[in-house]
Amino acid sequence: MSKSIQSVRGMNDILPTQTPYWQAVEKTIRRVFESYGYQEIRTPILEKTELFSRSIGEVTDIVEKEMFTFIDRAEEGDSDVESLSLRPENTASCVRAGIEHSLFYGQTPRLWYNGAMFRHEKPQKGRYRQFHQLGAEAYGIASADIDAELIIMSARCFKALGLTDLTLQLNSLGSAEARSAYRERLINYFSAHQAQLDEDSQRRLHTNPLRILDSKNTEMQPLIQNAPKLIDHLDTDSTTHFEQLKQRLDLANIKYQINPRLVRGLDYYNRTVFEWVTTALGSQGTVCAGGRYDSLVEQIGGRATPAIGFAMGLERLLMLVEKNGFIPDNANPDVYLVMMGQAAMENGIRFAEQLRDHLPQLHLLAHCGGGNFKKQFERADKSGAKIALVLGDDEVAQQQVTVKYLRDERPQATFAQAELADHLRTLL
Repeated sequence: MSKSIQSVRGMNDILPTQTPYWQAVEKTIRRVFESYGYQEIRTPILEKTELFSRSIGEVTDIVEKEMFTFIDRAEEGDSDVESLSLRPENTASCVRAGIEHSLFYGQTPRLWYNGAMFRHEKPQKGRYRQFHQLGAEAYGIASADIDAELIIMSARCFKALGLTDLTLQLNSLGSAEARSAYRERLINYFSAHQAQLDEDSQRRLHTNPLRILDSKNTEMQPLIQNAPKLIDHLDTDSTTHFEQLKQRLDLANIKYQINPRLVRGLDYYNRTVFEWVTTALGSQGTVCAGGRYDSLVEQIGGRATPAIGFAMGLERLLMLVEKNGFIPDNANPDVYLVMMGQAAMENGIRFAEQLRDHLPQLHLLAHCGGGNFKKQFERADKSGAKIALVLGDDEVAQQQVTVKYLRDERPQATFAQAELADHLRTLL
């Protein structure tokens, strides 16, 4: 026998026992997004590498180390080749689509997305090379009310999922000018303690010093804690914007912590940045993150357009909801149809379709492959169905069906086939 082929490391199958959880979480969040007037956008998973290097930043870990990038083969007669990358995040793709299809001009679109992202990093619990994000983006609104709306909407998503152990961390990165002045202070501070910097931080010192604040190196934490705080050096407009945001969150009773070390890992952020974090998942504590990126549309080639967005990691959300004992409604079929005898097999398909016509929400699994009653009932029980419908040749002749309750201590009963849909409707 030839050697079996395994999945790519860090890219996981989502099995039928797991997909009901995914579907339930996605459905819940989609309903929240749509209740706020956000519309779905679907972008390609493959984009030109330049899109991410220009938006995320050349000296970020994502662009330097983590993107899946390759040179596209030239088409016949075309000497040009392109560098393409699997999307590591979806904000840049949404902006590219908005510019390309003129979504931003004369409009203030609110968008949401759901899909797979890709980063070449060390796989670990809650952190994979192919991972999934649900996100929301709002364009064309510069005021703090849209920042508040997005944060409040994310809080409503968690409430709808029954999650209560999340903490909102909040910070402001100010304007580009304020950040530039702060950047010099930060370089001077860390340069004076350069011997205490690890290799990554020394590399970032003159290219992206704000990312040093996000270091997880425990030995550097005292040094980072004593570094100048950006929030103490904000420009006046950013300070006002931040105060307005906090006021709106207070009015909505959204609790938050100010985290002056919160900078996010992407270069395009300005002003508001936020994360929802938990201690229930160990070191991978960030479940949702986002912020403003007012210069990104112009940076990618469009007209200047204020914007803000966030993304939720679905794998981590799933870990949290399962920890809370969440069980999706559609994890198992409602009904398993057992058929025994030639007439039952011939009429069973028609009968099952009639039930599906009358009860579109019914999850009905019809037995296939033959076998005696014992084998069929074993499969019915393993399916997790609440009820087994038994159709034999006698039932077919009398236009009846027997109902056997698999999860309740109730005697089986026989019904006319024409009346069964009404009975199931009251049961399920």
